[in-house]
Amino acid sequence: MPQSPLVLLPGLLCDAELWRHQIDRLRALADPLVADLTKDSSMEDMAASVLAAAPEKFALAGLSMGGYVAQAVLRLAPERVERLALLDTSFHADTDAQKTRRKDMMALAEKGDFKGVTPRLLPYLIHEGRLDDVPLTRAVMEMAERVGKQAFLRQERAILGRRNGEDVLRQVTCPTLILCGAEDALTPRRVHEEMAELVPQSRLVVVPDCGHLSTMERPEAVTAAMEGWLASL
Repeated sequence: MPQSPLVLLPGLLCDAELWRHQIDRLRALADPLVADLTKDSSMEDMAASVLAAAPEKFALAGLSMGGYVAQAVLRLAPERVERLALLDTSFHADTDAQKTRRKDMMALAEKGDFKGVTPRLLPYLIHEGRLDDVPLTRAVMEMAERVGKQAFLRQERAILGRRNGEDVLRQVTCPTLILCGAEDALTPRRVHEEMAELVPQSRLVVVPDCGHLSTMERPEAVTAAMEGWLASL
């Protein structure tokens, strides 16, 4: 029987494809459920939707925006989270420069110029050595197309309004995996080292030759780390 329900939280412009390898491989240890983060415009509402759809107790894993939502879930109901995994994410709120970039992208999308993830954006999401990996790059761009313009705008509004998560992470007592690609251009290694210092029960894993979308870029390494996290006492 599965050890525990496992709620998986996708990133911005991502869907269940982000977690496909983990879903297939972790079923011996957990019962995976991918949350829908496309319908709400605030972290609080996203977190409430996750909690409404989740079992009473569960393991929780989030990548990028999904990690922000995971922190919002902990703010609302920490007692329901039995294990926590934060992948390629941050506990910091956006800087002014980051907010400006998001607003610029939203303005373009609202004018009708929504192109999802384009080849121009891929170097921010995956390691430069994988840019010629056609199945990978196609999967990333197709995810963005499926999520679409309106959900993108809602997600960006939620990210813009998110709070600093330091207070939440300091209170985490469950087994925690903190993982990132060594070359993550969006949420760098140093941020994950900071998170690991904030969470006493954490294990930090840095995946070499890997960018931001670690679950898709280096699925074997990420799944192995998650297997250890789920199996740990």
